[in-house]
Amino acid sequence: MENPLFWDGWEPLVKIVVVGTLGYLWLVMLLRVTGPRNMAKMTPFDFVLTVTLGSAFGRVLTADDVTVVEALVAFTVLVSLQWAMAVARQRSRRFTRLVDTGPTLLYFDGRMIDRALRRHRFTESDIHSAVRENGLGSLEEVAAVILQADGTFAVVEHGKLGDASSVRPYV
Repeated sequence: MENPLFWDGWEPLVKIVVVGTLGYLWLVMLLRVTGPRNMAKMTPFDFVLTVTLGSAFGRVLTADDVTVVEALVAFTVLVSLQWAMAVARQRSRRFTRLVDTGPTLLYFDGRMIDRALRRHRFTESDIHSAVRENGLGSLEEVAAVILQADGTFAVVEHGKLGDASSVRPYV
């Protein structure tokens, strides 16, 4: 008698190959149809979708009781929810304010914005690191540091501030 710990026959392996291939192709098609928005810099919603799809895909590949159709429907629901959220964020400013953190000004015109730093759990050291990562050696060269919605820092140099129209709403 064979030990199912090491070998449980060909059927489970064939299922993994078939479901894995069909699921993968379906996901690629879904993400292609919904557009490059899903492939842009990741927002918290994109991160949740990625983790959820990965978890669902792993479960589908290893579960005995999940059919190919159930897997494809699950993937479609998850990607559709992400697409619906993106559409709602695009069409409704109120919805966007409700679900997005939006950009946050952390440093401007020579001063740290302490309230914003505390709210997002950053320190002055984090701002200095962001400045260095952008190839600058001093805060004197920096007009603004903005925490973007995707968690990255935008560092705007004094010489590149222009009329500050991209920073002014956050001052």
